[in-house]
Amino acid sequence: MANELTLNKDLVLAGPLGSLGAYINIVNEVPVLSKEEEQALALLYQQDNDLDAARQLILSQLRFVVYIARSYSGYGLPLADLIQEGNVGLMKAVKRFDPEHGVRLVTYAVHWIRAEIHEFIFSNWKLVKIATTKAQRKLFFNLRKAKKNLGWLTKQETESIAQDLGVKPKEVTLMEQRFASKDLAFDLGNNASEEDYVSPAGYLPSPNADPAEMVEESNWLTENTERLSAAINKLDERSKNILKSRWLNEKKITLKDLSNQY
Repeated sequence: MANELTLNKDLVLAGPLGSLGAYINIVNEVPVLSKEEEQALALLYQQDNDLDAARQLILSQLRFVVYIARSYSGYGLPLADLIQEGNVGLMKAVKRFDPEHGVRLVTYAVHWIRAEIHEFIFSNWKLVKIATTKAQRKLFFNLRKAKKNLGWLTKQETESIAQDLGVKPKEVTLMEQRFASKDLAFDLGNNASEEDYVSPAGYLPSPNADPAEMVEESNWLTENTERLSAAINKLDERSKNILKSRWLNEKKITLKDLSNQY
């Protein structure tokens, strides 16, 4: 076996040669690993260079790459390409993931996934790169979050945004000018009708929606739902019915009705 970490050939995105919909369906069917399973596989890869363990880690996280990539779908770039770049970031994360730190892989990997997608967008969103310095890249994804008006920023607003983002005011002004020079409007505003073209600004990730936190919450809910279901199944029928009727059903039965039944 070659000492190289790659995806299963059946899951490699091949653009027109493969179906993106089929790919997404496949990765969504891959079971999510428990924390214990994740740590065990990570140790196998870290200590023994077990590539099969690394592959299992990657496959279990591909659905989250799709989730993250979709939040960047408004830049006019193919979703398949965004996912493919995100997969590269995921593989880099798996190579560097240390289970001894006690964090879940998705929490660690989300930064690598987003970094690869960002780099791809920077390189392809415009013929003349819109963000070439570290400060400009920071502004590229954060300027709209800080702007409250659709027109040009005032000097005071520019200075305030620069301070919030830790950059120079002239960098804010330069990035605003670059957005304005785009052939397609960066932000169509609140008055745009539903029939209008959806601008890239509308697809920028919300600062209040961290994919890592959302994925961790989803994992937590799934794990606890499974544990609750297993615990309920161990109860006798009477106890099981009382618990479901009183606490788990959408329409809860009153204590009086339960007492009449039992």
